[in-house]
Amino acid sequence: MNLWDHLANFLDYLHIEKHVSSHTAEAYQRDLDRYLKFLSLQQITDPEQISRTHIHSYLETLHELFLSPATISRNLSAIRTFHKFLIGEDFLKADPSLDTSVPKPWMKLPEVLDVSEVEKLLEYPDISTHTGLRDRALLECLYATGMRVSELVNLKTIDIFWDDEFVRVFGKGSKERLVPIGKTALDWIRIYIKEIRYPLSQQGLSGDILFLNRFGKRLSRQSVWILIKKYSRDSGIKKFTSPHTLRHSFATHLVEGGADLRAVQEMLGHADISTTQIYTHLDREFLKQVHRNYHPLESGKLWRKKDKDRGEEL
Repeated sequence: MNLWDHLANFLDYLHIEKHVSSHTAEAYQRDLDRYLKFLSLQQITDPEQISRTHIHSYLETLHELFLSPATISRNLSAIRTFHKFLIGEDFLKADPSLDTSVPKPWMKLPEVLDVSEVEKLLEYPDISTHTGLRDRALLECLYATGMRVSELVNLKTIDIFWDDEFVRVFGKGSKERLVPIGKTALDWIRIYIKEIRYPLSQQGLSGDILFLNRFGKRLSRQSVWILIKKYSRDSGIKKFTSPHTLRHSFATHLVEGGADLRAVQEMLGHADISTTQIYTHLDREFLKQVHRNYHPLESGKLWRKKDKDRGEEL
């Protein structure tokens, strides 16, 4: 068997045994196609020939193609999963991708809105209109839970636990988690359901999906992207803003407020704590800013006092 045969078997494994979505399977295939083409140029035909040096060289190639750190990280994740599959099938004895990571100098911290910018975004939709009221509830839900846009558009009314103030979210690989949502977001969702969603759902096209378009059907991910970009631009926010920006802002504001990283990991639905640890870098930047603003030596207060004392002595 050559590497392409192994890839075909791996994709079958994803569909049949792991039950991944077609979108996820296509992403794996796209990333691994490129990986195998690179290995072919290195005259690698057997999994046992792959070394850690090959993988590092491949990551360097992706970096030279100006792919984003997030895309490179996704490619590395696909490679690791593929190698684990090969080990499980006894085609590989040791994992050459083990302990390999995207170099830190390549990593870029995600764009994050500060609290005042989030407030400006949430308050911008015109709630006197049906669309504006729905969008206010949608934005409140995104920021209150930090869920992914794919999770948001698949959220059902049955997934809301009103009394407990939790929502049930189905993440990657259909993994289920419970996320606190809070009273404010629930109040907006309750108004939306009563005034907007209930009449739309009477068309029988919603299938219990929470957020609907004007035809009574599920909102698309693209529609959510478009409305967030529009509200961000129109409200005067200069930063690039997307559904993922609200997710990053949710996590960052929690960590800045002192939340435990494991709790944030659970709420975000990260399988690996290392994925959540990017927010420790964000938190360090916040701490450095606090230090600059309030430490007497950094803010200049101590020096001013010393200078004043020195002047009195003279």
